[in-house]
Amino acid sequence: MRGLAGALEAAAPERVGVVTSVLGLGLEVAGLACAVGDTIAVATDDGGTTEAEVVATARGTLRCMPLGRLAGIRPGDAVRVRRGASAVPVGEQLFGRVLDGLGRPIDGRGPLGAHRVPLEHATPSAMQRARIDTPLQTGVRVLDTLTTLGRGQRLGLFAGSGVGKSSLLSMVARGTEAEVSVIALVGERGREVREFLDDDLGPEGLARSIVVVATSDEPALVRLRAAFTATRIAESFRERGAHVLLMMDSLTRVAMAQREIGLSAGEPPATRGYPPSTFALLARLLERAGTAESGSVTGIYTVLVDGDDHNEPVADAARSILDGHVVLDRRLAVSGHYPPIDVLGSVSRVASKVNPPERTALAAELRRVLAARKAAQDLIDVGAYQRGSNPLVDAALAHESEIEGFLRQNLDDQTPEREAWERLARLAATLGGVR
Repeated sequence: MRGLAGALEAAAPERVGVVTSVLGLGLEVAGLACAVGDTIAVATDDGGTTEAEVVATARGTLRCMPLGRLAGIRPGDAVRVRRGASAVPVGEQLFGRVLDGLGRPIDGRGPLGAHRVPLEHATPSAMQRARIDTPLQTGVRVLDTLTTLGRGQRLGLFAGSGVGKSSLLSMVARGTEAEVSVIALVGERGREVREFLDDDLGPEGLARSIVVVATSDEPALVRLRAAFTATRIAESFRERGAHVLLMMDSLTRVAMAQREIGLSAGEPPATRGYPPSTFALLARLLERAGTAESGSVTGIYTVLVDGDDHNEPVADAARSILDGHVVLDRRLAVSGHYPPIDVLGSVSRVASKVNPPERTALAAELRRVLAARKAAQDLIDVGAYQRGSNPLVDAALAHESEIEGFLRQNLDDQTPEREAWERLARLAATLGGVR
C-alpha cells in the first residue's frame, strides 16, 4: 500500500505557482496550496532557483521570505513546492566543523557524511525535565564561584557592543567540562567570524565544538534558521544522554531577524518596532534548551543591549525567561579589567541549588564586601571616607589587590573548579580576618 501511495503521488500532475510581486524583503506567490513553514523554489531567468519559506498565508496568496538572494526574481517566475521537511545534520562527524545557517559546511573540508533529522522538534515536557542539581565548570573563576551555572541552566550575557561577549564565550568553550559545545554566531560581522575561530576559540576549542554561522548580510530567514539549527544539533546530543553547552551570539540579532520577517509578513509593529511574534519566538527558542529525562543542554545566550540600556525590550523579555543573567560592564572593560563582569549586577537563579551551603556562604561573603565598597565609592573618590566607619569597606580597601586578582583572569587561563573555590575560601578568610 505504501508503494502504491508513493506511485500515485509521483504520477500526480505537479502544481506550479507564480510570483505575483516582490516587495521589500519578501515576495508573494499565487497558485499554490502551502502551509506556513513549507519551502518553495522560484525558477529564475538564468536557469537557477532560489528557495524561500512560507511565513504567512492569505486568500490564495503566500507571503514568503527568501533563503537566498532576491536579485533576479520578478513577477511571473514559476514557483514549485519543495518536498520534505527542513533537515539538520547531526552526529559526531560534526565535531570541528563550521556550518552555515542551513546546516551546510562552509569550512572547505568536504561533505559532512552525517545523519539528518527534522529541524522542528518538540520541547521537553515540564514534568519530564530533570531538576538542575549539578554545577557546570566553565574555567572562569567569577562564573564558577559567584554566579555558578548548573547543567541545564539558561544564562544570558548582557552587554553593549564591543565589551567582550565573544571573548568570554570562547573562554568558556575552552574551559568547560561539557562533553559537546555548540556555538551559534548569528548576525556577526564576516571579519569577526574568522578571528573568533582562529584567535579566540583556537584549534583546541574548535576540536570539541560545532560552529553554526550566519553573518549579518545573510537573509533574515537564514539568520533565524541558524539559531534553530544550532539548537537542534544540541538537542540531538542531549537525546543520547550527553551534557551539551549551547552558546549563541547573539539572541538580540535573532530577535532582529524575526522582526524583519514579521514586519514583511504584515504583522503590526509593537514595542520599538518588534512585532508580537518576536517575543513568542524567544520563549519557544529558549525553552528548547535545558534538561530532559537524561542529558542536558546548558544555554548561554548573549544579549546585545541597545545603547547599554538593560531594560530595552529584548533584554527585558530574555531576562524574564532565562535562569540567570551576567552583566558585562563597559567601564570595567575600558579599564582593562577582564572578564568585565559586574558581579553585583549578575545573578544565577540556580546557584544555591547546585552549591552546598558552605560554598554559597563564601560567595555571599565576597559579595557583601563588594557591595559595601560600591556604596562608599563616592566618599572614597573624594577622600571623605574615614577608616573604621565600616569594617566591610575597610576589608575591601585593605585587600583590594587580592580581590582584583581573584576577579581578573587572562583569556588563555582556565582555572579548575576546585582551585577556584579554594582561592575564594582563602580570600574570604582574609577579608573576614580584617573585621
